[in-house]
Amino acid sequence: MTKAQTQFLLLIVGAAVLLLLPVMSGNYTLRLATIMMMYATLAMAWNFIGGFTGYPSFGIAAFFGLGAYAGAVVQARGVPVVLAWAFAIVIGSLFAYALGLILLRLRGHAFAIATLVIAEVLRELTNGMTDLTGGGMGLNLPFFGWGPDALGRFFFYAMFALAAITLATTYIVAHSRLGFGLNCIKQNEDAADIVGINTTRYKIIAFTLSGGFAAAAGGLYASWTGYIEPSDVYDILFSIKPILMVLLGGMGTIFGPALGAVVFLVLDEIVWRNFLQLHTGILGLLIVILILFLPAGVLSFDWRALLKKKVSAT
Repeated sequence: MTKAQTQFLLLIVGAAVLLLLPVMSGNYTLRLATIMMMYATLAMAWNFIGGFTGYPSFGIAAFFGLGAYAGAVVQARGVPVVLAWAFAIVIGSLFAYALGLILLRLRGHAFAIATLVIAEVLRELTNGMTDLTGGGMGLNLPFFGWGPDALGRFFFYAMFALAAITLATTYIVAHSRLGFGLNCIKQNEDAADIVGINTTRYKIIAFTLSGGFAAAAGGLYASWTGYIEPSDVYDILFSIKPILMVLLGGMGTIFGPALGAVVFLVLDEIVWRNFLQLHTGILGLLIVILILFLPAGVLSFDWRALLKKKVSAT
């Protein structure tokens, strides 16, 4: 069995286990799994621009927050929840497209800093638009009227579907002309431009995909929590954590970002349960160690070779 076949088999098994969670586990585990699906989506969204293209974007928090507020505002005015999510995706994608036309002329540190401040700009704008967004007081969404069990299952399956669609899109991009072009840009953008690749167009497509999927996760998150405020949804951690997850799983890979999200959140939960006072420090140390010893991500580790060594040793 090849490495790709092994990864696909593990993906099928993992998906089957996740789909059975609502039947096999309680609300707490289901909530953790829903958060895991959300962060897997954000990690894969960042991977389009950061992993495939090599552009160090810190804009995921901006798109996540914009999607959360875009969906929440129309949902609070009576728009059905699914249409509100679709609206969040459209707004996030259009904003990413417009932003990409401007910012993707920059490279390296200049691009990273430019994307970093977008979330702060949107946070201030959201705080100031009190009549529309509720400002610093936040925004309440309509109550579903469901019990906690039904609500937990609904949003788990919704986040699972979003993560699955994002993964499928990642697979399509990776095996398409777009993926080839993005990889050329990552290797040497000037050379890619010389050989006829429309680097500007490809970068904008990657940035739009990144923004659209991050906005979709934000829209679902707003409906799930039922209340959002600017300091919550525009938190810089929504930009930093997905990057760490991709580094843990494997940049520019298909399954790496999702695997990195699982590894990160499992480590986070274990450390939080056992070392509450030193939670952040120990978690950071573990992540640094993993990245140092596996610079290409957990996905690069050859588990089959290790198993063969153990079998031959016995």
